[in-house]
Amino acid sequence: MMLLDTSGLFAYHNRRESRHQQVRTLFRSSGSFLTTGYIIAEFVALAQARIIPRTPVLSFVNTLIEHPLLEVVWPSEELNRAALNLLKERPDKRYSLTDAVSFVLMRERGITDALTTDHHFEQEGYVRLLEP
Repeated sequence: MMLLDTSGLFAYHNRRESRHQQVRTLFRSSGSFLTTGYIIAEFVALAQARIIPRTPVLSFVNTLIEHPLLEVVWPSEELNRAALNLLKERPDKRYSLTDAVSFVLMRERGITDALTTDHHFEQEGYVRLLEP
């Protein structure tokens, strides 16, 4: 199983992205995927900031949510508390709450690989599959 982070989703969705082909190859090589509602929210915001038309972005998100090989975790209060505790334990890191939720889930599920360019995943001991 692989975690799909914001930068990986954006590279997969946007054919103009330099990592698009690499991400497509990584998608084909993995059996199943995990992402979160926070990552989806970041993806939609990133696409909007990069002036990607909203209709295809939302269509892509709907396809993701319904994909049989992708589990979307919508963070609960309990998951948020665990992520906030992780942030308190790492005052020297600049992790976002979205990152912390991902790290908690990855630890709980035994996931090591993240489709991301975010170096924070490496700082937390996970495998970052995309170079920045």
